[in-house]
Amino acid sequence: MKTIAKILKWFIGIVVLIVLAFYITGYDYIFKGIRVVYFTGHTTAFIDDYTYFDNRSIENGNPKLVPQHKDYNSAEIPEELEKSNQKFGTVAFLIFKEGKLWYEKYYEGYGPDSQTNSFSMAKSITTLLLGKAIEDGFISSLNQKVVDFFPELKGEFADQLTVGDLSSMASGLNWNENYYSPFSMTAQSYYDENIRDLILSLAVDEKPAQSFQYLSGNTQLLGMVVEKAVGKNISLYLSENFWKPMGMEANAYWQLDSQESGMEKTYCCIASNARDFAKIGLMVMNKGKWNGKQILNQEFIEKCIQPRFEQDTEYGYGFWLEKHQGKDVFAMQGILGQYVIGIPEDDVLIVRLGHQREVKQPGEGFTSDFYDYLEGAYQMLSDTP
Repeated sequence: MKTIAKILKWFIGIVVLIVLAFYITGYDYIFKGIRVVYFTGHTTAFIDDYTYFDNRSIENGNPKLVPQHKDYNSAEIPEELEKSNQKFGTVAFLIFKEGKLWYEKYYEGYGPDSQTNSFSMAKSITTLLLGKAIEDGFISSLNQKVVDFFPELKGEFADQLTVGDLSSMASGLNWNENYYSPFSMTAQSYYDENIRDLILSLAVDEKPAQSFQYLSGNTQLLGMVVEKAVGKNISLYLSENFWKPMGMEANAYWQLDSQESGMEKTYCCIASNARDFAKIGLMVMNKGKWNGKQILNQEFIEKCIQPRFEQDTEYGYGFWLEKHQGKDVFAMQGILGQYVIGIPEDDVLIVRLGHQREVKQPGEGFTSDFYDYLEGAYQMLSDTP
């Protein structure tokens, strides 16, 4: 009995020391990660996790339903596409043709009103907010220096970094994009309580504007620049300039790092529904117009969906790019297979939301499931008169 008590005493002592060590070294956010992820039966971030975080509302004003195509839901999902939907846990699959909702299917009890995490699709939306801030005169151009807003930015090349470098993933920031280590910057930014301090602890150690390197820290710093430039929180600016003018069907929610004065996680984490995500893609495909109104100027939109670098054709400004079967494709993309896929030449837009995607291989812009949704949608369209 004494031996058991002694072992228990040592065990408790070790646990206390580990907890203290996490707090002393600044890794106490890991406990929140454990509570949000493992205590809810998950092994990683998940599409419904926004309810476990502080959020700021993105108000929608007067909602307007997306228009339905005359052939709405007249097609059947091909067997191969349905296999992918089942394998990767699709919860929403939508196809728009000529700006109208042509096909719509939900799974697992999700529906048109279900709000799920955008993950990195929010990066595209943050870039659109940058475009609006430029249009409104708060930021001079894509070439304005970040140090104009954050003179304390560190690093040998800090004074060369532009807002366009952040949007196009060409910053030279010493951010480590690691989704698997609980000690990574990515995990800390997701679960810790002061993302501003984390971002401003980074340094621009490499020369910006040389090539594409995907770093979530870029978009977080970009969001901080836009917030400071416009003098209001990002959620309000998004509401005023996109959610309300476009008649989004529901309020959305943007995850914060903490309560009240918290900062939006602008590299991720807008909880919204499939139709409202689609509206963003349709506006981009229509060169900034929505219902005849120019929401964002055409020149900026066109720049977003063209490669910035000749050698890095998979990314523009805030948007992933692909050439598929000879056609230009742009996409908003999230880590668990959140996709808004636009093919302007054919006036087709595809939205897929779900729990998983295929494992991404080094150097890949898109995983194989992306092409399953793209090609499956085209098969449906071609099979329908």
